[in-house]
Amino acid sequence: MTTRTVDTTHELAAFLRTRRERLDPRDLGLPSRRQSRRTPGLRREEVADLAGVSVDYIVRLEQARGLRPSADVVEALSRALRLTPDERTYLFDLARQRRPRNADEPATTAVPPLARLVADLSPLPAMLMNHRYDILAWNREMARLLLDFDTLPPSQRNSMWLCLVHPEIREFYVDRERVVREGIAHLRAAWAEHPEDRALTDLIAELTDLDEEFARLWAERDVSVNGRGHKVMRHPDVGAITVQFEVLMPLQDPDQRLVIYRAADDESQSALDRLCAR
Repeated sequence: MTTRTVDTTHELAAFLRTRRERLDPRDLGLPSRRQSRRTPGLRREEVADLAGVSVDYIVRLEQARGLRPSADVVEALSRALRLTPDERTYLFDLARQRRPRNADEPATTAVPPLARLVADLSPLPAMLMNHRYDILAWNREMARLLLDFDTLPPSQRNSMWLCLVHPEIREFYVDRERVVREGIAHLRAAWAEHPEDRALTDLIAELTDLDEEFARLWAERDVSVNGRGHKVMRHPDVGAITVQFEVLMPLQDPDQRLVIYRAADDESQSALDRLCAR
């Protein structure tokens, strides 16, 4: 298995192409052309006009010819391509125009005060992760809900790896494809923000080799960071459980993410109560 750090020049080129090709010219009020379009999306000259740059500049960017666009150009491209806020952040990361939030080594162990906070959040299921989705700490309720992380080697305590590879967790989520898609979109954003994180690129390479679904969704280059949402689970002991989750990032340790689950309805709360009383 071959691993590498992020090739930001080629990734920026590929990202710009995919975002350009997904746009419908009619949605942007562009005039229709007599000549039929051979490829989907906008033409390069249309993006150039919208962004206020030359067509040659767009061509060189999409051919990965070593350009590093300025912050003003990145902003203009973001507007021209109708990027979402997460996609805009991703483009700024690829262009190296955003100051890193944390230049320290990525977290591999839980900060003790945060680990204690995870335990104190009982009876709410809670866990602590880093940007790679490595699970650094968890409380009793989270272990009861998902699985006993103590039974796993540290290399497998990663929620993305578990969702794709672990035989029990693979079948755990009712809307599995959405959960996987959202996780991959988050992982791509983390990949751009931490280009020198070899452990992260190794994880991405491993999952690409192991799982066709991951490889397919990774190639779509979706970018999104979800700080809250819901998941519907089918627990083998107590049945269906719907949880709402919240992700919090401590100011002093921004590479650690506190994930908290809450039951979304009375039936789910009853199921959680039964599960944790076992």
